[in-house]
Amino acid sequence: MFYELAAPSWGTEEADAMTRVINSGRLTMGPEVAAFEQEFAAYFGMKHAIMVNSGSSANLAGIAALFYKQDRPLQRGDEVIVPTISWATTYHPLQQYGLKLRFVDVELDTLNIDPTKLEAALTPRTRAIVAVSILGNPAALDVLRTFADAHGLYLFEDNCESLDAELNGRKTGTFGCLNTFSFFFSHHISTMEGGMILTDDTELAHLCRSLRAHGWTRDLPAGTGLYEPRSNDHFEAYRFILPGYNLRPLELEAAVGRVQLRRLPEMTTARRRNLALFQSLFDGDERFIIQRENGLSSSFSFTIILNPAHHPDRERVFAALKDADIGFRIITGGCFLRHDVIKYYDYDVVGGTENAFIAHDLGFFVGNHPFDLTPQITRLREVLDSACR
Repeated sequence: MFYELAAPSWGTEEADAMTRVINSGRLTMGPEVAAFEQEFAAYFGMKHAIMVNSGSSANLAGIAALFYKQDRPLQRGDEVIVPTISWATTYHPLQQYGLKLRFVDVELDTLNIDPTKLEAALTPRTRAIVAVSILGNPAALDVLRTFADAHGLYLFEDNCESLDAELNGRKTGTFGCLNTFSFFFSHHISTMEGGMILTDDTELAHLCRSLRAHGWTRDLPAGTGLYEPRSNDHFEAYRFILPGYNLRPLELEAAVGRVQLRRLPEMTTARRRNLALFQSLFDGDERFIIQRENGLSSSFSFTIILNPAHHPDRERVFAALKDADIGFRIITGGCFLRHDVIKYYDYDVVGGTENAFIAHDLGFFVGNHPFDLTPQITRLREVLDSACR
């Protein structure tokens, strides 16, 4: 394909790392995972990193951990404020743990939650906010953090699409009490599958480690406060204290992740060069609404919304992209309220969702990759200009 939606970012170093692990004979979670966790936490200046088998699992373990805190745990029926646009597994753990969702519309130009609607979303039962930075573009995380602190709410940051983005000199994925990342094939770094949880809260870190591996105590140091160690007898190594899961990653994934993390700054720089070209070609053209950069985007992809004021012919545009061999898809998961699964949710909608519906119906994204895309982005501009005349 002339312009791929996703592209590999591996080189010989990643292959060599996998070979080294295979030759070691230790394939499941072990020293490579521990080393990757330490290096990832250090990159972000955070205390704890817990690797899991996907970004979706990171969300699941993180939400679960908030239900087992000793102080102020979440409870079924509590409310959580969420944006109308994100990936499905931002929302599923909330439903699975019995939370009620309060959906807030997004800003049409950033595609992130509209912070001016937070007050309207707040009720006496509100206990948390889920912050999502869409496709590399930081949400108003500073505003969300301040609002959460003012009202005694947990801020849970789903940063699965925005690794290495920054807001006011601070990395996204560090604003929440829990912060999650994804290392899927097409993401900023790729470990095939894989994800990470970051936190400065030691209790939450211990809870996540137990939940990651069956709810047992084996990965917990002594004196966590989560349980009282008994004698070191036959049963203590297989002691279960939480209703956990098997979310453990592989040594292969962690070894690749360590290489990719070292390469992340150069890959982010390449993505931002492509973003600068995209912005220069599309800024100021009122036919297209592109993401307004909030802070410093790590540019997962390039979003385009066909401006409804210009009465666009969506099918003509999509046909032109296909004819030009340019890959495209819906923005993240689109507006979650438009999916069949919403019938299983307990939720409210705060005000209207006009912007999320416009992005769902008239929006799409094309890929960005950690290498030069000048020919592809230039051709994209030519195709859309012609299709929207």
